[in-house]
Amino acid sequence: MRLSDSIESFIKTLMNEDATEVELKRNELAEYFGCAPSQINYVLATRFSPDHGYLTESRRGGGGYIRIVRVVQSGAQRLMYLVNERIGDSLTEEETLRLISQLKEQRIVTADEAALMAAALSSRAMGVPVPDSLKDALRARMMKSMLMSIAARNRA
Repeated sequence: MRLSDSIESFIKTLMNEDATEVELKRNELAEYFGCAPSQINYVLATRFSPDHGYLTESRRGGGGYIRIVRVVQSGAQRLMYLVNERIGDSLTEEETLRLISQLKEQRIVTADEAALMAAALSSRAMGVPVPDSLKDALRARMMKSMLMSIAARNRA
């Protein structure tokens, strides 16, 4: 397991099902993992961003801390946020996989559904001779359509 994955897993373990926030000291966390504080910053920026369903705040200095708050949303709220605000006119494969992973982690879709979505929206499935910008636009439209279908299913 890579260091970034270990740090992410550790923080998520601290933030169990009941806790919606955790407060940590960046230097203590870096010391625990034997890494530079910048590695902690990297994990926070890439794994605990608003797009991932988290808000982070930090205070620097001797008594500094990092507070990570999980944004609590129902599945339907999360889906509507993704469709209306997060997904624009274009979506790269990397962004798509990140969104699908979040949906699976939040139990909005099953592991099988996530695997099907990832396969349908992969670069392999989009292996037609058109510019990447068109593939990304098509991927965004397909993802929105899938999310609307899931939202409709969840309402029923």
